[in-house]
Amino acid sequence: MTSSLRIRLLCWILLPLAVFAAVSAVMSYRDAQATASLVQDRALLASAKFIAEQVNWDEGTLHANVPPAALELFQSPDHDQVYLNVSTDTGILLAGTPAFPAAAQAGARTGAAAGAHAGNPYWFDAAIYDQPIRAVAYVRAMYDAGKLHQVTIAVGKTTSSHDHMVRDLWRPSMIRQLMTLLLACVLVVGGLTFELRPIVKLKNDVIDRGPMQLVPIQADRLQSELRPVVDAINRCIQRLNFHVSAQRRFIADAAHQLRTPLALLDTQIQFARERDASDPQLDEVLGAMQSSSHKMVALTNKLLLLAQAEALDTYTMSLQEVDLVAISVDTVATLTQWASRREIDLGIEPLAQSVTVNGNPSLLLALLSNLVDNAIRYSPDGSIVTVTVAQHHDSAVLIVADNGPGIAAEARTRVFERFYRGSQTGGSEGTGLGLAIVKEIVSAHDGSVSLGTPERGSGLHVTVRLPLAHQNTAQ
Repeated sequence: MTSSLRIRLLCWILLPLAVFAAVSAVMSYRDAQATASLVQDRALLASAKFIAEQVNWDEGTLHANVPPAALELFQSPDHDQVYLNVSTDTGILLAGTPAFPAAAQAGARTGAAAGAHAGNPYWFDAAIYDQPIRAVAYVRAMYDAGKLHQVTIAVGKTTSSHDHMVRDLWRPSMIRQLMTLLLACVLVVGGLTFELRPIVKLKNDVIDRGPMQLVPIQADRLQSELRPVVDAINRCIQRLNFHVSAQRRFIADAAHQLRTPLALLDTQIQFARERDASDPQLDEVLGAMQSSSHKMVALTNKLLLLAQAEALDTYTMSLQEVDLVAISVDTVATLTQWASRREIDLGIEPLAQSVTVNGNPSLLLALLSNLVDNAIRYSPDGSIVTVTVAQHHDSAVLIVADNGPGIAAEARTRVFERFYRGSQTGGSEGTGLGLAIVKEIVSAHDGSVSLGTPERGSGLHVTVRLPLAHQNTAQ
């Protein structure tokens, strides 16, 4: 059974109509046959009675005079053959064809005997000269000197005109039935297509929504049958909003509750190192603890940032105009000291004075920081890292390029996964969350991120495209 609602509705409507049309066509055919047979039988009986009136006594002998008018009743464009047989009960042929079926006399006499008097007609189907005919036998009683003689008048005609009449009567009815069925198909298909548009629109409305676009669906213009479905979807959206709000509260609480004790722990370790600096072994242990504390703080910050990026999108976060050139300059300035310690040439190439997008400043700053941090972290000493900001058509383009080892082609489909760290070189330990955070922030801003390699040499180019602010103009 098909799962298509449109096809199932068509089957419910059109199959009964098709069965009704078929039954109606059969009944119309039978009615046409009955009408044609009635017309034919009446013409045969009228001819037989007319011929019977022409049977007379002449000097004690029966004579039958068949005038041409008796056969004119059967004239038709189909040129049917007409056969006659006028004979007495003693078997004397008075007129017509001797080869007329013998059933005529037997049937006529049986019909006459069954009635109150002679004159009851008897219709039958027979064949003569290998041609099917429809015939009638009519008995007339003739008296002579007190004696009764029965004369049987049988008239038969081939069935071409009868069949032609059936077709003429049945064909218009059949055409009307087919046209009605075809019109019903067109109206049903058109009506279903028109009336199912709200369902398709509702489906598109749900599919086109972002993961965090938890806004109720408007049901004002929907049919009454669809409103319970929309109400159920809206209740589900309401529950999702509740859970999302709870998640955001947890992120905010976790950011406060985790960072404070970690900072206190780092301070305590640093105090212990300064107080007991005379013991080298203890200082080494406390140094390892402080290094682990720094890693835990970095991992916690990135996890909180990733959770924040996942919980926001363009429908929920506070948007404002952000100049990518400005935040790129700030990011490069912040990380310049670390790059200098690695003897890495970190620079920026703004190809426009200002490239403005609508977004969240803190998230976009985190995006830049993670991209530049990754480029510095995984590039060997003495490398070059360049941040390029440009505008292309309706998009802001941000490129962070380095000449480090790059990322293998087979690993590029996985580097945006959480905690995935490929075979990077450079001797630096990372969290495996940098590019995952970048992807979530880009998705929240309706942008795209892609990885590439320079035309010459090794390295990695990370290209981020974001929609320009509506009021932003080309420089």
